[in-house]
Amino acid sequence: MRSEELGKVGSVKKVLSDFSELVMFKHSVFSLPFIFIAMLVAAEGWFGWRLLLLGALAAVSARNFAMGVNRYLDRDVDILNPRTKDRPSVDGRVSNAQMLGFIALNAIAFVVVAYFVNTLAFQLSLPILAVLGAYTLFKRFSALAHLILGVSLGLAPIAGVVAVSGEITLWSLYLAIGVMFWVAGFDLLYSLQDMEFDKANNLHSIPSKFGAQKTMWIARSFHILAVGFWVAFVAEAGLGLWAQIAVLFSAIMLTYEHYLVNKDFTKIDKAFFTVNGYLGFVFIILIIMEVA
Repeated sequence: MRSEELGKVGSVKKVLSDFSELVMFKHSVFSLPFIFIAMLVAAEGWFGWRLLLLGALAAVSARNFAMGVNRYLDRDVDILNPRTKDRPSVDGRVSNAQMLGFIALNAIAFVVVAYFVNTLAFQLSLPILAVLGAYTLFKRFSALAHLILGVSLGLAPIAGVVAVSGEITLWSLYLAIGVMFWVAGFDLLYSLQDMEFDKANNLHSIPSKFGAQKTMWIARSFHILAVGFWVAFVAEAGLGLWAQIAVLFSAIMLTYEHYLVNKDFTKIDKAFFTVNGYLGFVFIILIIMEVA
């Protein structure tokens, strides 16, 4: 391969790497399991390769859209925060025009995918995008932004059941509300890192408003609610032992997450990424065993 071709390949890899870092693509592990959990339960087993592909495309494009909007609108505060000043959206690796193009491309992709899923999915696609884009704006004026982020990821199981059955069931609402409180709870813990920065820059968050200790208690309450709604999901969906074990495992992992953060705030990254990543992965494996 000639040097010019190698240079082009290297350039493409760098662009892909920058965009992957921009949207923190590896963190898709939080949202992907729950859309497929809902699809597995709705279909009472395997739902087919077509819906697997469409579900994955919908989840990835929706998340890319949300993260793209967040990074674009947060440039003014990210450049001031030592934790975020090296993001591609801030340091010039990804331009404003590129971000806007990325946001538009993923919004279009999400709507097109929803069209090929079914009528209800297509009708809900634009309202879902509006909710996904609201998180960044909310934290400019309300500490409820953590719950808006939770709602954004909680839409995943709703989308999953809509894709399979073309309706929204009560058990999917329980599953979604559980996801909402799970995400809001671990976002509270993650936001402890920016508590002083948020105070200094007039950004609204529960840690900056109530302090670390009260935030920990609120996060615990959210996670207790998450487990409670997942118990209701299992009961309403008529699931059995493996699903019950999934909820029990989730409760244990969330307890461990709080133990890590309470013991040492420097363990927030481990609690946020590792523990929550395992929670979603094990949850879906146990649901597969349940419906297989």
